[in-house]
Amino acid sequence: MKLAVFDFDSTLMDGETLEFLAKEFNLQDKVAAITKEAMEGKIDFFESLIKRVALLKGLEQAKVEKICRELPLMNGAKETITELKKAGYKTVCFSGGFKSATIPAREYLGLDADFSNILHFKDGKMTGLVGGEMMFSTSKGEMLVTLQRLLGVTEENTVAVGDGANDLSMFKHAAKRVAFCAKPVLREAANIIIAEKNLTQLLQPVIG
Repeated sequence: MKLAVFDFDSTLMDGETLEFLAKEFNLQDKVAAITKEAMEGKIDFFESLIKRVALLKGLEQAKVEKICRELPLMNGAKETITELKKAGYKTVCFSGGFKSATIPAREYLGLDADFSNILHFKDGKMTGLVGGEMMFSTSKGEMLVTLQRLLGVTEENTVAVGDGANDLSMFKHAAKRVAFCAKPVLREAANIIIAEKNLTQLLQPVIG
């Protein structure tokens, strides 16, 4: 068995979920600045996540779910997942983002699983709180090791695809490490670099 694990924001999806949500409060620039620092590894991912979600307190749940269902997927995402599955890969999304976004993407793309965080709502609105399984900079690496043990997949048969600093932990456990339109900190740890916004570019170096 082989395993391909993808980041969501700016990898499977063309953009950052929190920035799409922040547009409702005209806070996208403030959120984007925090995201940029986190993806470059300049501030702790957990702290950045807490800060960004807190800014969106009061956003209506119905609006959140509508925005998340309509997020633009990355060019080539569907074709890439289809071809990897044909080649015998289990395909999984690891996201420091949210189930509201990764579940619709998983269903559309045909991913085998998604692991992400959960926004807390009360009385139909965001409370500004978040919890889940992908809260820390180490979370993706820890989850990848768990999946490898569960599925009996070796590091040699694992592909990890991402764009930012919080993907570094999963790169440590994958033989093929794809930096997709990535920040310098991740490109340095990669052995496959894709500079074009088209996920199908990874098929040849990954599958051959």
